[in-house]
Amino acid sequence: MSDEDDITRPRWQRLLLNRFVLVPLTLALVAGGWNLYTLRHDDGIVTGQVVDDAGAPVADATVTLWTFNFTTFAETAKVMSRRDGRFSFVGNPSHNIQVSAEKPGTGRSARVPIRLYFRSQNVGLPEPLRLRQGG
Repeated sequence: MSDEDDITRPRWQRLLLNRFVLVPLTLALVAGGWNLYTLRHDDGIVTGQVVDDAGAPVADATVTLWTFNFTTFAETAKVMSRRDGRFSFVGNPSHNIQVSAEKPGTGRSARVPIRLYFRSQNVGLPEPLRLRQGG
């Protein structure tokens, strides 16, 4: 772009369409969008499902939420899975958590680590907690 092109453009275009305005404006829009997203998704809801080794839903399994506290994971809450095997925790205070499930006679799942982008982020487990005997 030559100096002549710059002079012929309207003044408002010269002021607004330069890197000193566009870059900060873009950064402000991205930060504002992220803040709106976190505002709408920070209830601390953790959802998932418990299934047996064959993939059938398991009712009344004890699901435990573990949260990281400086050096170790501590048990924070427990819920029972519903008839369809689904469970949910409300009010998760952390961004580094684990969940596990257990039902006597059916088995136990491994602890599943979940790393969240921000504290109290809502999350649904992508895979069910699978109970295995001796697991």
